[in-house]
Amino acid sequence: MSQMVTLPPTLAGCADRLYEVREMRYAKQKEVKDLEAEENALKVYIIEELPKSDATGIAGKVARVTVVNKIKASVTDWPLFYKYIAKHKAWELLQRRVGELAIRERWDSGVEIPGVGHVQVPEVSINKV
Repeated sequence: MSQMVTLPPTLAGCADRLYEVREMRYAKQKEVKDLEAEENALKVYIIEELPKSDATGIAGKVARVTVVNKIKASVTDWPLFYKYIAKHKAWELLQRRVGELAIRERWDSGVEIPGVGHVQVPEVSINKV
């Protein structure tokens, strides 16, 4: 559910408020990054230390943690993988996403990629006055 936003009465006020809101968001994102870093450090520590004990998990006062192994895909031979995809037309094995940086570099060199178009997307650039 979206919340109602009261916009400043002028475009200049909107510009200032946009800058303020962006700076507040950056501050919160830094907090989130710090929390994620701590969370990841705790996970790594538990993954490394728990197998050294005979326990299958560990419980505190508010949570129980166990280390479980999940199987994930890891491509070991990309050409062989691509060959399989092409032979079986198994395009669903790939994610449909464009490598923006690689395309931008080619465009900057004057190379056009078949099947890829140019779309203008408006963005707002903010600079402190």
